[in-house]
Amino acid sequence: MYIKEIKAEDTWKLRRKVMWPDKEIRYVQLPDDQKGTHFGLYLNNELVAVISLFIEGRRGQFRKFATLPASQGKGYGSLLLRHLIAQAAAKGVEVIWCNARQEKSTFYNRFGLKETNQRFARGGKTMWLWKAL
Repeated sequence: MYIKEIKAEDTWKLRRKVMWPDKEIRYVQLPDDQKGTHFGLYLNNELVAVISLFIEGRRGQFRKFATLPASQGKGYGSLLLRHLIAQAAAKGVEVIWCNARQEKSTFYNRFGLKETNQRFARGGKTMWLWKAL
């Protein structure tokens, strides 16, 4: 198993498969994908998890965090998120945040991320905004 920086386009297929399988590939592409830093976790040379980091000043947002269903619950996502947080800190990020689905709150709480009072919805799914304190 290893984690490495990858190109934005390397994330798209996995993002779609995990997050929005009923949508076209462009639905998971971000307008600012080329400005982000993207990481992939590989198991037996297969990409099984992706996450993207976008930094503005001292704030970092991670987006499009996805792990293949067969690889979920095995700690790979946790390893990838820890890697991203370390990389963000090394780049001077002081606050890191994400938009997350409500049902994922327990996972993000383990990393010190806390719920804020901001909300948004995309594609009919309620999302919550989380922020590191």
